[in-house]
Amino acid sequence: MASGGMVIVPAMLLSGYGYDSAVGISILQMACSSVVGSVANFKKGLLDLHVGFWVGLGGLFGAGFSGVILTHIPHKILLGLFILMTFYSLLRFFLKSKKSKEADKRARGFVLNLKSKCILVAIGALTGIFAISLGIGGGVLMVSLLSHYLGLSPKQSVPLSLFFVVFSSISGVASLYQSHILEWQYLQWGLLVGVGSVLGVLVGVKLVTRVSAQLHRYLLISAYALSLVISTYKLLA
Repeated sequence: MASGGMVIVPAMLLSGYGYDSAVGISILQMACSSVVGSVANFKKGLLDLHVGFWVGLGGLFGAGFSGVILTHIPHKILLGLFILMTFYSLLRFFLKSKKSKEADKRARGFVLNLKSKCILVAIGALTGIFAISLGIGGGVLMVSLLSHYLGLSPKQSVPLSLFFVVFSSISGVASLYQSHILEWQYLQWGLLVGVGSVLGVLVGVKLVTRVSAQLHRYLLISAYALSLVISTYKLLA
């Protein structure tokens, strides 16, 4: 559920890239890693494609506005929103839900009907508009929305959020390229980072069973904390 963009964007900013370029590179690496992750989830039976289609459709539409948003909203404001989103993600690692059993019961009662399809599209569109414009996957935001409005458990919503990124990232890249924000040079850099992220996903899948949950949690908290420090530094610079 953690977004690689929360690490990639600050790293690109620290390397001297502009905010637009950092977002574009981040979106490209998400496109590559999300495809691999979604295939892995589908093979394990964790991804419901019938549900994923509707949330992906919303993401395809919402992310199409990312080029317009990056063009008209000052970068300082977007970077400030990025910091807030990173801080929110960090908080979720400290706050444990006490309603996991209740969530599982609600999830069993989920039915894919017209109303739920409309909600899925709306959640995908909202997450696509917000998250892709910031260069993050939006998994944290989407998991919260799917749980609140449809009662889906994290086990159901996390694979859906990853599948959503496949659609939203492709749409986001197209929008940034058409808006002349993402140049061909940065497309190439993004693809290289994407290849690296795919290798990282493959290695991570094998290591996740060997690393304790506590160590994994500490590593993620450290990465997010470092991301906050770098992003705040760039905002105030």
